[in-house]
Amino acid sequence: MASIIANLPPPLFVNGRRPVLRILPKFTLSATGERQGRVAIFANATDQTSESSTSLSIVKSVQDVWDKSEDRIALIGLGFAAIVAIWASANLITVIDKLPLVPSAFEFIGILFSSWFIYRYLLFKPDREELVQIINKSISDILGQ
Repeated sequence: MASIIANLPPPLFVNGRRPVLRILPKFTLSATGERQGRVAIFANATDQTSESSTSLSIVKSVQDVWDKSEDRIALIGLGFAAIVAIWASANLITVIDKLPLVPSAFEFIGILFSSWFIYRYLLFKPDREELVQIINKSISDILGQ
């Protein structure tokens, strides 16, 4: 495991409304003590890799779908249609939000649904495991695995 200790200058001070700007010196790396008026930062490096993260697996899955696809124009069209659908739904929500009483009713319905969802899937451990299985099944169905 490697360790790095960096001494940073104190933060910029504000004089009235105008910040006092000055050129900051380069960071100094030191393995001993800290100087007065400086902040010490400790960084530790480990041998662990983050390839198990879900974001990397999603990117790899999308790349696999793109590489296996024979009709890439259709995939581009689906992507464009998804962007248009998101834009249209955002505008629809904006219009609905301007109607009187409708936002309050939707907020109440949202609170009720959120309460039910928390009770049904998040409150107890077996229900959380069931939710994870449902999400994983949906992702595999969408990606065709």
